[in-house]
Amino acid sequence: MLNGCVPGDWIDQLDLTSLEKCSGSYVSDDLRDRADDLIWRVRWGRDWLYIYLLLEFQSSVDAWMAVRIQAYVGLLYQDLIRAEQLGATGQLPPVLPIVLYNGLKPWDAAREVGELIAPAPPFVREYRPRQGYYLIDEIRLAEQGALPERNLSAALFRLEASRSPADVLGILQALVDWLQAPEQTSLRRAFTVWFRRVFLPRRLPGVPMVSMNDLHEVRSMLAERIESWTEQWMREGLEKGLEKGLEKGLEKGREEGREEGREEGREEGRRLEAQHLVLRLLQRRIGPLTPSQQTRIAALPLETLETLGEDLLDLTTASQLDAWLARR
Repeated sequence: MLNGCVPGDWIDQLDLTSLEKCSGSYVSDDLRDRADDLIWRVRWGRDWLYIYLLLEFQSSVDAWMAVRIQAYVGLLYQDLIRAEQLGATGQLPPVLPIVLYNGLKPWDAAREVGELIAPAPPFVREYRPRQGYYLIDEIRLAEQGALPERNLSAALFRLEASRSPADVLGILQALVDWLQAPEQTSLRRAFTVWFRRVFLPRRLPGVPMVSMNDLHEVRSMLAERIESWTEQWMREGLEKGLEKGLEKGLEKGREEGREEGREEGREEGRRLEAQHLVLRLLQRRIGPLTPSQQTRIAALPLETLETLGEDLLDLTTASQLDAWLARR
């Protein structure tokens, strides 16, 4: 995640082999009780740099996140002072606060505490806190194509943003290829558990999950059921479109809302069907697609997908597909 999502050459100065999760021995109960937060540290020269990773698993955006971050960083500093975990110069170590967000709505909360404070006289304004945080908005990064190719965090974010079983299958194949080494067994297991317990139940509610012990089994099961699962995802897209239109209809009139919902649902259903067909034809014609190619195709509107389907005969290599997508 640091290599793929945090900007700047300064990352190269970190000794990533020293990266370690902080133990609870010098972290107070106030921080230990925050199950969704992770505190890591990494060597930066002779000193440590702390990474406070706040995992925001909620559908709504927290407008006061900057205040929360300020409080958590303050608690961490108090714990480090109490445990005498200071830098070589006797100063407090630097802390990089990161908010990792996977909600559907784009994050629009203030990034700095000062933005949340009302105007004050010039003298008082000088003492306004400036604590901020770095935001990693998973779905937006994936949709914008702003993620590196061979990166496990990026693969996870693309899965969160995936729109069809075909997207998932392509990313899953990449994970299987990347995580073949024996020393990566625990990581493969972690991804497998996440697929079985979190990702698939959320995408396919009510569908029984068979026992899966490895990513190969997840891939095989998804490949076998991709047709039926695609149909289910398309139905869910139709239902969501109907719900969205009906919600708008409450404001504009019930009958108008029903019709808008039906039309949006039908449109999204047609788009998902065209997307699935184009992905299958491309994979047969030029071979497996990269996660980036699948993500970019998944974001295309219906009209562009239809154009891509018409141009399939002229595309015989992955580079030609990339050039076609670049022109759009």
